[in-house]
Amino acid sequence: MMAVSSGSKEGGGSKVLMDNGKYVRYTPEQVEALERLYHECPKPSSLRRQQLIRDCPILSNIEPKQIKVWFQNRRCREKQRKEASRLQAVNRKLTAMNKLLMEENDRLQKQVSHLVYENTFFRQHTQQNQAALATTDTSCESVVTSGQRNLTPQHPPRDASPAGLLSIAEETLAEFLSKATGTAVEWVQMPGMKPGPDSIGIVAISHGCPGVAARACGLVGLEPARVAEILKDRLSWYRDCRTVDVLNVMSTGNGGTIELLYMQLYAPTTLAPGRDFWLLRYTSLLEDGSLVVCERSLNNTQNGPAMPAVQHFVRADMMPSGYLIRPCEGGGSIIHIVDHMILEPWSVPEVLRPLYESSMLLAQRTTMAALRHLRQISQEVSQPSVTGWGRRPAALRALSQRLSKGFNEAVNGFTDDGWSLLESDGIDDVTLLVNSSPSKMMGANLGYNGGGFASVTSSVLCAKASMLLQNVPPAILLRFLREHRSEWADSSIDAYSAAAIKAGPCNLPGVRAGGFGGQVILPLAHTIEHEEFMEVIKLENMGYYRDDMTIPGDVFLLQLCSGVDENAVGTSAELIFAPIDASFSDDAPILPSGFRIIPLDSTSDAASPNRTLDLASALEVGTAGSKAGGENSSHSGSTKSVMTIAFQFAFEVHLQDNIATMARQYVRSIIASVQRVSLALSPSRFGSQNAFHLPPGTPEAQTLARWISSSYRFYLGVELLKSEGSEPILKSLWHHTDAVLCCSLKALPVFTFANQAGLDMLETTLVALQDITLEKIFDDNGKKTLCSEFPQIMQQGFMCIQGGICLSSMGRPVSYERAVAWKVLNEEETAHCICFMFINWSFV
Repeated sequence: MMAVSSGSKEGGGSKVLMDNGKYVRYTPEQVEALERLYHECPKPSSLRRQQLIRDCPILSNIEPKQIKVWFQNRRCREKQRKEASRLQAVNRKLTAMNKLLMEENDRLQKQVSHLVYENTFFRQHTQQNQAALATTDTSCESVVTSGQRNLTPQHPPRDASPAGLLSIAEETLAEFLSKATGTAVEWVQMPGMKPGPDSIGIVAISHGCPGVAARACGLVGLEPARVAEILKDRLSWYRDCRTVDVLNVMSTGNGGTIELLYMQLYAPTTLAPGRDFWLLRYTSLLEDGSLVVCERSLNNTQNGPAMPAVQHFVRADMMPSGYLIRPCEGGGSIIHIVDHMILEPWSVPEVLRPLYESSMLLAQRTTMAALRHLRQISQEVSQPSVTGWGRRPAALRALSQRLSKGFNEAVNGFTDDGWSLLESDGIDDVTLLVNSSPSKMMGANLGYNGGGFASVTSSVLCAKASMLLQNVPPAILLRFLREHRSEWADSSIDAYSAAAIKAGPCNLPGVRAGGFGGQVILPLAHTIEHEEFMEVIKLENMGYYRDDMTIPGDVFLLQLCSGVDENAVGTSAELIFAPIDASFSDDAPILPSGFRIIPLDSTSDAASPNRTLDLASALEVGTAGSKAGGENSSHSGSTKSVMTIAFQFAFEVHLQDNIATMARQYVRSIIASVQRVSLALSPSRFGSQNAFHLPPGTPEAQTLARWISSSYRFYLGVELLKSEGSEPILKSLWHHTDAVLCCSLKALPVFTFANQAGLDMLETTLVALQDITLEKIFDDNGKKTLCSEFPQIMQQGFMCIQGGICLSSMGRPVSYERAVAWKVLNEEETAHCICFMFINWSFV
């Protein structure tokens, strides 16, 4: 249609090709005036632009159509420049990624060569030993002596003089680089990680080395100095880190820095003590311009500065670890992260040892956490914005840190934080701690809003417990707890907790009156990969208990959720929440409670992470069921995880005994609810004779699927399912794109079965499905239509329903194009249930 040529040879300016094929030439002064107008009024239809054109004498002799064409070309050029800039950025990223992959390929080739050499050496050594067995003395004494010689360290420990510490630092640097880019550790790709341009990076875990180790490399859009600054500030990104104290700093002659650190890590459960480290950290610049931050434990240093053992902590070893940060062409950095620790698993109960022997868990909670934090900061720098509820990303990160730290403090209950143990009632399933220290009150900001609250509610009680779960995926269980709070929480206690953060006294919670009025989830923020998100939970029509009065209102909870992705391998799942005031001020009190679920055998289920309620593979009977059980043994055979529960309550000092009794009973009721839900959600029950129990009288799923399909064909004359080869009917029904739901033939019909699309539409699970009545999902118009047309279904056998709106179990409106309802006949041709199919549904 048109083209533009700028910067012509005749006196500068530009020329524009019009629709009639003729060029229109502009003088430099006219171009400058047009550019000024474009920046002042970028919108084409701006009245101000038209006014400015009329008021500009230098543009008075140009036709409006010509000016319009110039602006169109200007916009095209700007779009082209933006697209070119974007493509250049993508090209730089791909070039850096290609460089990273080539380096990784070279490292793998070296590792293969090293393994081939070792294999050849061991084979020759074995043959020589076999030949020498007949003539060589192989007494126990000689074997032990040989073993002692092999265990002698190649480099004896250095002393603590500046020269000795520098020697240790240089040795640490060399060992770290051999792990980051060499073959000192045999790295294997972490299960479930697929490298690519949009992935977090290349993540690997160790195989066959002492302790646990993880390695990651990736690209971040930050300069090396900024990356090092962020990573050295562990408290800002490492949720398990309690404290890092820099006890000494020393500069080296080569421009580096040596620091002596003492670091404490929280214990993830109530069943084991925390870990602490006595570390040397070395920051230096390599000859190629790379920045290195490496560190190691100083536990075995001779004549060096010692850190005495600290009560409630087990001293762990950090093997040479750290960060290699290289500048990237065009900006940004290529980073290699290595974490290698010996966490002393002997000091914890045997059932928990996998937590301290799992390199995958180390990768998830430490190595990948660092890389994700860097990517999050990089995105915030490149795309500054204000997110949910007017909060900037940095403010929301601070809130998430407060939630996580408060929960970790409650789980660990350190005495130096002011926690003291209360006497047990004779049953040791729930531990009670109380904290009345001023620092705890200040940390929770419980004196805000005039300070009247701190003088009344001056203590915090924590009830905590840990429990072992079997055969239930942590992601599924946590998602159920998040979406169905009414299944385990007590509304009166939620109301009490909300009232306790307000300025003024509050009484003990009364009996539950009316239960939950409704739960609304308000999204607040999420990380780049959506592995963690923050939200506000609004519990409607609750009551605040104050001065012997029940004041109706809404309760708000600030909630942090992570680990709900079933496809993520070895990921721990957390649901942490705290009551907040509706004003949601920055200094609002934060008293977190919640759940943490950590898989104990994540490596065993790495090959098959997709363990959802897949009836197509889990509910088959007969030979098919046996096959499913065999193929999915990794889904359900030995899945174990440990759940940690911690709830905190602010209270008045004179109510301590009553609050303790209430808290103990409440946590025990939550444990019972979790056990009941876990048993129902367990995939292992699907393939056994004790399979998932639908309501009494309901046939097995495979039979029900056959009845649904044959009844649809009988009444409507067409096939419901398009069978593909030997694919079972149940599998086809489960994966059907439209929502299929069955309800009972009772006075108040309840749902008894749904396929995957049906569960998604109702935002529920198979367990909670049986608590949803048919009338609950329809609005008023839908209920009227259903009541008037229901006799037609029973008489004619089917009914077509026009499109409309229904509701999910979470109260969200769902639109559907049309729906079909039909009677499901059993083998005796009597009505067994009613089946509904909602076609082309979507959330409004």
